[in-house]
Amino acid sequence: MPERDVDVLIVGAGPTGLMLAGELALAGVDVAVVERRDTQALAGLRAGGLQARTLEVLDQRGIAGRFMAEGQVVQTAGFGFNRLDISDVPTRFNHGLGLWQSHIERLLAGWVQELGVQVQYGREVTGFRQGDAGVTISLGDTAIRARYLVGCDGGRSVVRKAAGIVFSGWDATTSSLLAEVEMTETPELGVHRSDHGLYSFGRANYEIRDGAVVYADTGPIGVMLTEPQVGQGEPTLDDLRRLLITVCGTDFGAHGLTRISRFTDMCRQAETYRQGRVLLAGDAAHVHSPHGGQGLNTGVQDAVNLGWKLGLVVKGAAPDSLLDSYHAERHPVAARVIQGTMAQVALGRPDARTQALRGIVADLLSMDEPRRAYGARQSGLDIRYALGGTHPLVGRRMPDLDLMTDDGPERVFAMLHAALPVLLTLGAPGGFDIRPWADRVRLAEARYDGPWELPVIGAVAAPAAILIRPDGHVAWAGEVQTPDLGESLTMWFGPPATG
Repeated sequence: MPERDVDVLIVGAGPTGLMLAGELALAGVDVAVVERRDTQALAGLRAGGLQARTLEVLDQRGIAGRFMAEGQVVQTAGFGFNRLDISDVPTRFNHGLGLWQSHIERLLAGWVQELGVQVQYGREVTGFRQGDAGVTISLGDTAIRARYLVGCDGGRSVVRKAAGIVFSGWDATTSSLLAEVEMTETPELGVHRSDHGLYSFGRANYEIRDGAVVYADTGPIGVMLTEPQVGQGEPTLDDLRRLLITVCGTDFGAHGLTRISRFTDMCRQAETYRQGRVLLAGDAAHVHSPHGGQGLNTGVQDAVNLGWKLGLVVKGAAPDSLLDSYHAERHPVAARVIQGTMAQVALGRPDARTQALRGIVADLLSMDEPRRAYGARQSGLDIRYALGGTHPLVGRRMPDLDLMTDDGPERVFAMLHAALPVLLTLGAPGGFDIRPWADRVRLAEARYDGPWELPVIGAVAAPAAILIRPDGHVAWAGEVQTPDLGESLTMWFGPPATG
């Protein structure tokens, strides 16, 4: 028996799927989420960090404070085994945030619930049929019809496989066990290296004191161990004990296993992020080693890039072709992430030649210019989409300026809380008729006298006006009297209204 139709069905209620659901709800789209897990709970030690750009994205929606209140401010940007201090990078979030994925999901789930989005747990997609007008998705003995389907269902994505989208790349060369377990003896907590590779022990509850991680005295131990060969199948407690003995000479009395999983350095990327009315985001579109903490963050930023575009198309304000820009912009970002994680895995090999290379890379990244460049890269602050235009801001993330408006002070990111584009004029009121786009674009007139600083490139000349997309990236910058402003408005937010 078919269930109710929706505009968009999202498969997967991880961080990517939940972020996309929130974006679509803000756009006024009827969206539903299905998740094969019975509950929101998942492995608490699965991922543990938000990078600076992701924190900015959350701030653009007015919810960053929820995450900051529960996490630990820490310098999370890193390359290889080099922590990259970004405290001198021009952003309000010149740091990362230590917060386990279970908490990230819980906070995002609370947000989308406030926005009225329905998340159905224990619902597994078994296939779909795509037609000219929509997609019919099979969920056991029922079905949901949607105008668009988005697979946010992880690296083994059912949606991607059913769509026949090629997932090309490289097989795993190394694997690690990740577990949460009770131990009779407490190992030395922290990250270690041996002839067997990298391994670490920690606890879910910790805090940062003077830049160092201080773990709680009690609770299960989180374990990460590099396996001597690429592992196969579902790991068990016995597998963990044997590997502990191999690496540490003892299993520390491991018992009471709560969670265990295996991750690898397999790198794959969907050759297209879109096939008609079916789209992919997050791990469904790209998988790679967790080195550098890029996966969750890249997925959330996929969602923010896609959400406003899909919203405009569903509402009929923009042509379906706008969705092609999602692949064009986000595919190169993930390709660069994959390249970086492959390099970091290579730097982790234990042989003497790689150790020498690791030392040289460490020397390079201790210099200010490489540190800032790679810090911005690893934190997502240097992303620039190829949107054309001559101003250096075009395609980059808009800095969060402290503006002065006729109604008082207002931050740029606060203007983006409703996920609407903003045409911001700075001391140049008038000269352009925004009324044909007034139902889609906010006009804001403000003053700003401070410097314009961007990561890596430094100071830039202040434009007279700037068109900011809902994802916080600059679509256009220049003089309001020029015809290319109208062209940019039409390109990104649909043709002008008539009548």
